Amino acid sequence: MAPSVVEFYEGKCVFITGSTGFLGKALVEKLLRTCPGIHTIYLLLREKRGVSCEDRLKALCSNKIFEHLREKQPGVFNKLKLIAGDILEDELGISNDDRQELQRHCNVVFHSAACVRFDQKLKDAVNMNTMGTLRVLKLAETMENLEAFVHLSTAYCRCELDILDEKLYPAVHNPEKIIDLVEWLDDSTLSYLEPKLISSEPNTYSYTKAITEDLVAEYSSKFPIAIGRPSIVTAAWKEPMPGWVDNLNGPTGLVIGSGKGVIRSMHCEPSYMADAIPVDVVVNGCILIAYTTALDKPKDLRIFNITLSEVQKITWREVIELGEKWVNTYPYTVALWYPGGTIKSYWFTHQLTVIFIHILPAYLLDMLLFLLGRKTFMVNLQKRISHGLNIIQYYTTKEWNFKNTNFLSLQKRVSEAENNIFFTDVSTLDRDEYLRDYVIGTRHYVCKEDPSTLPRARKLHRIRYWVDVVTKILLLSLLFWFLYSKCGILNVIDSVYNYVYSITNNNNISDI
Repeated sequence: MAPSVVEFYEGKCVFITGSTGFLGKALVEKLLRTCPGIHTIYLLLREKRGVSCEDRLKALCSNKIFEHLREKQPGVFNKLKLIAGDILEDELGISNDDRQELQRHCNVVFHSAACVRFDQKLKDAVNMNTMGTLRVLKLAETMENLEAFVHLSTAYCRCELDILDEKLYPAVHNPEKIIDLVEWLDDSTLSYLEPKLISSEPNTYSYTKAITEDLVAEYSSKFPIAIGRPSIVTAAWKEPMPGWVDNLNGPTGLVIGSGKGVIRSMHCEPSYMADAIPVDVVVNGCILIAYTTALDKPKDLRIFNITLSEVQKITWREVIELGEKWVNTYPYTVALWYPGGTIKSYWFTHQLTVIFIHILPAYLLDMLLFLLGRKTFMVNLQKRISHGLNIIQYYTTKEWNFKNTNFLSLQKRVSEAENNIFFTDVSTLDRDEYLRDYVIGTRHYVCKEDPSTLPRARKLHRIRYWVDVVTKILLLSLLFWFLYSKCGILNVIDSVYNYVYSITNNNNISDI
């Protein structure tokens, strides 16, 4: 009989890249908590911004996500072993001793390291997402006891397709040739060619993820390998705590930006379906993908679309309305203005609104700060927000259907008891409850606002509400006064009309 998931991971050594990322942290926590027999989890870490690998590992273990483990199983962190290296360096920059240990003992590889910035230059994105993956694949090829290699891609790797099946699509360009190209071309020439090279995708992230899948497929005959394609990864549904999130990427930035009154207009088609998947579901999916891949030992590449499609249907309008409801129930203590604004289906309407509600107020506030001798910040903040919105809005104005039969079949490979541990069935997800936990999670884990601050936050929220109401009344009153004053627009129109009328009459008289 096949071993259970927990039995399979007993005595196993696992190698994880990207362990300090959002998904990586959740994967490490889940393996430590639910697979007590796991032998070692190797974590590839590099020195960053003057912080050593050892200090980064300590910071990782002290993260909020490991709070329950620190309380109940403090000794479990001894299973984490640092592999000092860098995915951007040749042969990952790891020592010979570490390399030999991985070659002898590693059984499962989870490759989740990637640059998730959508506006990254092509050279940097290729070096991280494509060449970085190639370096990990070459290391995996030398592992003597490798049973499964799981590569994390994205469901948005072929954005020109309305329907994405769980299969490999031929890359627009050969990944090896693109690697060669970015290595020898100078930056200015590459910048000139970049729009043409990535024309099939909206950004360098999607493009490099697409061509990297071809690279991964080349190794499928050498060891059991699978690709997981999650859609937009969002806050935790259940574990390790509902609503856990630690970054401002994607929808999280929208929740906080709109909740703080900074984002007041968004280009979005409200009737389109939103596809976002909780991080704990993605983690469980990865663990099960490695498990089934190791058991089946497939000779061909397997792909799993880790998505909501075919299971949950929720529109952007529902997401935004529920988010607005819970942001007003659990407001932020520090906010620029009372939450408000609308979503716009038409780009022109959105741009017009941005000018009057985003850009002009930013310049007016900065002018006021300048006159008061204070440091200005609103214009720069608004530029960053607009840049972020322009990237996100590509995904809110298009609709995709992700086929996920392979992903859904994972539930049938394990017992009911283990389906409860490694849950991947999102059909039971209560969207209202989930959005509530999401908003609370942004307050607590991202904005670092303690639950004890909520009464004060609600009091400030009510003040902001009345300030918003009074401001709108004053603006409408000024507009009304302007329209009907002697210097108002009606008089201007009347003067223009009289002028045109007089010219016309004079022309008629001269003709006679």
